Amino acid sequence: MTKLRYSLLAIAAMQLATTSVVAQELNALVWCDHADDALIKPFEEKHDVKVNLREYEGTGAALALLEQSRPGDWDVLVIDGIDVFRAVETGMLAPLPKNELPIEDMFTEVIMEENNSKDGTWYAVTEKFGYNTISYNSAKVDVKDMQDLATVWSDKYAGRISIYDYYLPVMGLAAISEGVTTANMDAASLKTIGPVLGQMRSSAASVAGVVAAQTALATGEVDIVVGGGEWLTAVLAEEQPEMTWTIPDQGAVRWTQSIGILSDSKQKELSLEFIKYITSPEGQARLATSACFWGMPANSKASDFMTDSQRAILRWDEQNKFLRRTQLYPAPNMDLDNAMQDLWLDKLSQ
Repeated sequence: MTKLRYSLLAIAAMQLATTSVVAQELNALVWCDHADDALIKPFEEKHDVKVNLREYEGTGAALALLEQSRPGDWDVLVIDGIDVFRAVETGMLAPLPKNELPIEDMFTEVIMEENNSKDGTWYAVTEKFGYNTISYNSAKVDVKDMQDLATVWSDKYAGRISIYDYYLPVMGLAAISEGVTTANMDAASLKTIGPVLGQMRSSAASVAGVVAAQTALATGEVDIVVGGGEWLTAVLAEEQPEMTWTIPDQGAVRWTQSIGILSDSKQKELSLEFIKYITSPEGQARLATSACFWGMPANSKASDFMTDSQRAILRWDEQNKFLRRTQLYPAPNMDLDNAMQDLWLDKLSQ
């Protein structure tokens, strides 16, 4: 065999190897809780694939990334549950086979068929949920006060609270405190909650993102985080058990996140396997206790793969009453959303 033929065979082998590697890669736009080796490595090893993750915050950021990408660049999308319809309306998500999703094993309140499906076709499935509510240091506050939203941000705790810097859940909490349901928020509601937001800001030491709010609570800079929840304090609780959270008597806001396959994906079968893994009891237990933030798994059977301590931190046994007492994020149309952001900037971003 000539040297030329050896060279050509070597090049062909390299090309085949490269093709094989590319064919076994999965590209996913995700929230940070997916970027945990304890969650991703088992899937990679089982399927002999490489999962490439790109973290983002906020549905708008994900949509912007997709608009700037070429068709087929991304395979899987994690998205806020209330925003799935936006992705479906644009044709961004591919249909999912309902019979391969563990819907019957999910907590009923977070199946959210009206959000994750359209005309009987499923495009996404809920993978995790939790609450934007009140996190606090139980050694520094009167715990009974944390059951009344108005007291939480009253003058009594002035200078001792931080407000989570995301307008939808915090404005949802403000609405709930005034007896306005998040599903019925409108322009008139904004007039009602404007003074509440003003009171919040006057009592707040800071308006902060996830890491900054968590750090402020952990270090004692503040004693309360409005808009916090299990996702904020769970990672602190092992070393600082006084860091905890509650659902006030008036209620709180419930967040959900869904996962789906992008319609332009060239790896739909592998993407479906990824979704099946993420929503399996084992995958759900790992996602629920991710290093970035904790939250309740949508699949109730994840309990079998979690420790007593993990379930206790997430208040597993109290979920039925929490689900009954909480409301989904506000889901405003474009005009109301713009008005909400304007009010947020006026009242909170000071």
